[in-house]
Amino acid sequence: QVQVVESGGGLVQPGGSLRLSCTASGIRLDDYFVNWYRIIPDEQRLRVATISGSGTDTYYPDSTKGRFTVSRDSAKSAVTLQMNNLKPEDAGIYFCNPYRGNSNYWGQGTQVTVSS
Repeated sequence: QVQVVESGGGLVQPGGSLRLSCTASGIRLDDYFVNWYRIIPDEQRLRVATISGSGTDTYYPDSTKGRFTVSRDSAKSAVTLQMNNLKPEDAGIYFCNPYRGNSNYWGQGTQVTVSS
């Protein structure tokens, strides 16, 4: 059974930083592309970052480029999302999504609140 777990969310002031982590059991994260999504209830989900299995390729939409950094921590078998200069519009539930072909997994998400 595959289990994906996100952690590191919390409350931060605008301009602050948070570091999210994604770990998984039942699969090797290194074998998967990993997306990070932000989901706001009753709104569309937004992909905020993607990293390839090797870690050499990353993707960011314009809204997070230059502020968010996705990386792999092979020693911890984790994928991290460093979020800097957070804005109120970055608030939401962040999900880690490992995927490969038809295999697609989701965690329970971690809440990020950006407020003064």
